[in-house]
Amino acid sequence: MVKRTWQPKKKKRLRKIGFLAKMRTAAGRKLLSGRRAKGRKKLITV
Repeated sequence: MVKRTWQPKKKKRLRKIGFLAKMRTAAGRKLLSGRRAKGRKKLITV
C-alpha cells in the first residue's frame, strides 16, 4: 500500500507557516501588516 502524503508534524508546520516564518520575508511582513490593518483577531492561522 502507498504511504499517505499528509504526515502532520507541528514543528515543521510552524517553521513553514508560523509567525516567525512570516516575519522573515518582506511579503510575509506585508501580509501581517494587512491583517493588523483589517483588525484580524488572529494574525496567522495554524
